[in-house]
Amino acid sequence: MQLKGLITGRHRGRARTVLRLAHNDAVNDFSALLSPAGQALLDVLRDHDPAQELALATRLRREHPAELVSAALAQARLRQRAVAKFGPEDASRMYFTAHGVEQATRTSVAVHRAESFEALGVRSVADLCCGIGGDAIALARAGISVLAVDRDPATCAVARANAEALGLAGLIDVREADVTEVDTSGYDAVFVDPARRSDKRGRIFDPEAYSPPLSWAVSAALRAPRAALKIAPGIPHEAIPEQADAEWISDSGDVKEAVLWFGTQPGTRRATLLPGARTLAGRGLPDPEVRPVGRYVYEPDGAVIRAHLVAEVAEEVGGGLIDETIAYVTGDELHATAYAAAYEITDQLPFNVKKLKALLREREVGVLTVKKRGSAVEPEELRRKAMPKPFGKRAVTVFLTRVAGAPTMLLGQAVR
Repeated sequence: MQLKGLITGRHRGRARTVLRLAHNDAVNDFSALLSPAGQALLDVLRDHDPAQELALATRLRREHPAELVSAALAQARLRQRAVAKFGPEDASRMYFTAHGVEQATRTSVAVHRAESFEALGVRSVADLCCGIGGDAIALARAGISVLAVDRDPATCAVARANAEALGLAGLIDVREADVTEVDTSGYDAVFVDPARRSDKRGRIFDPEAYSPPLSWAVSAALRAPRAALKIAPGIPHEAIPEQADAEWISDSGDVKEAVLWFGTQPGTRRATLLPGARTLAGRGLPDPEVRPVGRYVYEPDGAVIRAHLVAEVAEEVGGGLIDETIAYVTGDELHATAYAAAYEITDQLPFNVKKLKALLREREVGVLTVKKRGSAVEPEELRRKAMPKPFGKRAVTVFLTRVAGAPTMLLGQAVR
């Protein structure tokens, strides 16, 4: 047993050494990009065409060290990927890691959160698990001083470089440390963004498997005057602490994240839709009644559905559900709402691909949008079978769903 323990200890020590060397190599590679030669390469690659990358790389390697060219090319690719989250101006000046691009908060969402902190009177935030600094940047731009903490040396180097590149170094203090060992008592608020992905397991669904676990993040939040914890939007409502105010956020119709707020209004459930920061708060309404499909069907935003606020939308439009298990609201009158998309229904028929195909041909449909809720049929499969080629130029939306328990197809058009 002693020998086994000794061998295990040696292996662990060797693993830690290998990991530390890998971190050092990553930091050194990144530091080379900040040199004059590295900056010159990044300038050359700023708007490079990926299709011409091989020829460009070959030419650049005649003039620069191969390792530096490879690092610059990798960074240029990451910057192009980051445009979707950070916009072209910031993405072209910032630095990224592959993991950082994937996990970073979208700028619109980070700005909304920073404005929420600012509205609460927060002037300093401890940003734990800061990653490449997306949230820290938004907080600093709101005039809030930030302690940005991450345990990965390379990630900290990138976050520090981003603060410098965007002129925010005076407001962002990047610290390499284990977040569980950081004293946050001197800050107005704490923000925690636990890692929800694993290199081996991919996306993590168990909140206690986050790094750090949700239970630790909640305990850190309860010790702070104000706090926000970023979590996966699919978190079960029963896993939300009773002290938290839960907010689900979507951007342009796509659900991005959920946030647990502490020090605000415990027990509140709300959905925020960006851009524009329209917020729907829960009022504890009972489930809407099921009613026959009317002239209009409303598709609530994903954040509304995740927040369990379909009843609030149904009340707003004076409608009911098409099925007790389906989050589609229906009514006979058109009501404007920011929290659901409205469709005028023209046809309702039992699920039947042949009948659908005949109807699409009769209506001369050329653009078919397929939405599904409560159906096992894949939209692409239905589109391929029902409309193998355009029958005309009209655009139609078909809903694959259930109405009063029966598989049903609803055809209609979006109301703008």
